[in-house]
Amino acid sequence: MGAQWKQKGREQSAAQKGRIFTKLAKEIMIAAKAGADPGMNPRLRLAIEQAKKASMTKETLERAIKKGAGLLDEQVQYELVTYEGFAPHRVPVIVECLTDNKNRTASNVRVLFRKGQLGTSGSVSWDFLHAGAIEAAPPSADVDPEEAAIEAGAQEVEAADDGQTRFITGPTDLDAVARALAAAGWTVSTQALVYIAKNPVSLEADARTEVEAFLEAVDADDDVQNIFVGLAPEG
Repeated sequence: MGAQWKQKGREQSAAQKGRIFTKLAKEIMIAAKAGADPGMNPRLRLAIEQAKKASMTKETLERAIKKGAGLLDEQVQYELVTYEGFAPHRVPVIVECLTDNKNRTASNVRVLFRKGQLGTSGSVSWDFLHAGAIEAAPPSADVDPEEAAIEAGAQEVEAADDGQTRFITGPTDLDAVARALAAAGWTVSTQALVYIAKNPVSLEADARTEVEAFLEAVDADDDVQNIFVGLAPEG
């Protein structure tokens, strides 16, 4: 099953870290619109956890929360804009952007998709499953992930990286399942709403390298928040 696209592990430059912090701060601000208390705001709670894992300073984190919640004089309104299209070799892609200027973002995305094909709304999303995804580590090696999924209310389960397990949920069940897993002793590392490709494309060698270069260029844009791609794992 396909997952959200992420760059392969490599040393992060200062510029890359800056882009990561920008994306995290935007997510915090968007989440904080629904309330500045993470205990009552699941999306904000997760955004804060991700920012802490990325070593965001407490001052930067708190400012992003206050900014999003409207507690500062400085007002910035970000909105979610989703684009659909194809990477090279007809690989389907969904790109989520958080932007304060839709015209700028649209112009940038059109340029980024020159090596692919920008589509209209619905042009590729029909070939993706909109779902919740949780990655978590078990409390002990003898815990059965399938049983844990049933008890927590997840729909599917599969192996993830670093010995973790990925649980797939309905979009509205994401937080409830994550809480149930945590209560059962699982250590939740990520939880997010995602698009999962139903029919990922298999590519090798130069073709795959071309697609990955395209995705890296898209991800480098400051307005791009998430990329979901229908590309099958290598091998």
